[in-house]
Amino acid sequence: MRKSRMFYPFVSFLLLVLLAFSVMPAAAAAHPPAQFPDVIPLPNGFQPEGIVIGRGLSVYAGSLANGAIYEASLRTGEGDILVAGEEGLIAAGLGYDRRTNNLFVSGGPGGDARVYDAASGELLMRYQLAPAGDTFINDVIVTWHAAYFTDSSNAVLYRLPLERNGRLPDPDEVETIPLTGDYVFVPGAFNANGIEATLLGHYLIVVNSSTGTLYRVDPDTGEALAIDLGGEVVTNGDGLVLRGRTLYVVRNSLNEVAVVKLNGRLTSGEVVDTITSEAFRVPTTADLLGHSLYVVNARFDVTPTPDTEYEIVRVER
Repeated sequence: MRKSRMFYPFVSFLLLVLLAFSVMPAAAAAHPPAQFPDVIPLPNGFQPEGIVIGRGLSVYAGSLANGAIYEASLRTGEGDILVAGEEGLIAAGLGYDRRTNNLFVSGGPGGDARVYDAASGELLMRYQLAPAGDTFINDVIVTWHAAYFTDSSNAVLYRLPLERNGRLPDPDEVETIPLTGDYVFVPGAFNANGIEATLLGHYLIVVNSSTGTLYRVDPDTGEALAIDLGGEVVTNGDGLVLRGRTLYVVRNSLNEVAVVKLNGRLTSGEVVDTITSEAFRVPTTADLLGHSLYVVNARFDVTPTPDTEYEIVRVER
């Protein structure tokens, strides 16, 4: 019930702020103690690509081999399979909604997106975003209003609208948003990859792996503005992590993470640092907990076998 013209806007604003924070990782402000492991092993032959930190100290990794989801503890490094693999499925980018404890999974060339209960591993919904084949549903970010997916083979984003409580939409509510404005699509190349969003979801940030360009994207219209990095590019840009005005760009085959300081309007930025580690082995995506950046090694430089070792590594940001 609306109580007064003055009271209602204040309550609405307060709820807006609280709900916005609810989609952020649980311990975003925490600082893992030194005894947290620097390496979290994944199952041999797992072929990871995406990771995301969920409630508490849980981290999830998805498999390109069969779509399995592995859950581990950042405190102990121990874990187990949460979602069993299935022939014909892959799990690329992962997203997480704290309101519902739901995991969002990008399905790559299958053209699908899947949503799982992060507590039980139960499949809640499966969406066909694009016809299988000429598509690669790559990464996903969950905001208060929607989940957005990139397609590395087409100049579009896909939007799953979410209600304030995070309720999932029906399959016929999936939206396709063309990327326009400054966006440059390179035929035959790997294009839109990592995706992030500002705190309240007013803007998205997308990286084109082929051109190394970062874009500020209107989440409603798809209009893209190239972010001016003063002549620098972030080619091989894969996963993105945004905290405040600092953007971390994982550059897979270069074995590094570029640290970009953005201006307030997200129209320009500067590469102010580069994070490297001897433990990086073609990292693809990352997530943050306090001052630690957790990066998953995809090891795309080796031919995968059932015995190939994979891991998540922790570095200071």
